[in-house]
Amino acid sequence: MPILKWVRYGAWSAVAIVSFVSAAILLGWWRVEGPGRAATVGQNAPAIGGPFTLVNQAGKTVTDREFRGKPMAVFFGFTNCPEVCPTTLVQMANLTKQIGPSADQLQVLLITVDPERDTPEQLALYLQSFDPRVVGLTGSREQVDAALKAYKGYAKKVPTDNGYTMDHSASVYLMRADGSFRTMIDYHEEDASALAKIRMVLE
Repeated sequence: MPILKWVRYGAWSAVAIVSFVSAAILLGWWRVEGPGRAATVGQNAPAIGGPFTLVNQAGKTVTDREFRGKPMAVFFGFTNCPEVCPTTLVQMANLTKQIGPSADQLQVLLITVDPERDTPEQLALYLQSFDPRVVGLTGSREQVDAALKAYKGYAKKVPTDNGYTMDHSASVYLMRADGSFRTMIDYHEEDASALAKIRMVLE
């Protein structure tokens, strides 16, 4: 009897999974655009991206609309990040170098998740070590949280012996020139796959 019970449970689980996937496809929550193409968010899924008002590393207040006309690569991080942020910024620099001159069309944005420490001056100093085309953005806690919410991102302050660090989303959001979401580059994604995604958003 226990074996029969598990068989029935497994069968119903399989039916439930198939039903969920079928419903998701029918509702347009996601779609795959063919071999080698990235999955994109369907029209019925919650929108990723949206309006923000922040301050760049030069101390100038900017909004999302000032970046219209260029595809964007948006990343949330912070200057005291020990690994994820510098690794991602170095990878983006290497990828844009491989793409060549057309990479000038891509605007890379680093939005801090630690605005209490990441002043415009601190961002400017930090970004000197990376691709000069990267724009760093900070602001009030409320402004940064609003940007995180718009991009469905995540950030949490984590206490340490010496103060605190930040746990945060590690993916790079690739946005079309009109500001709409296209796809993501995951942390530690292979360069070949990431390059294909960047070229796709530059098309």
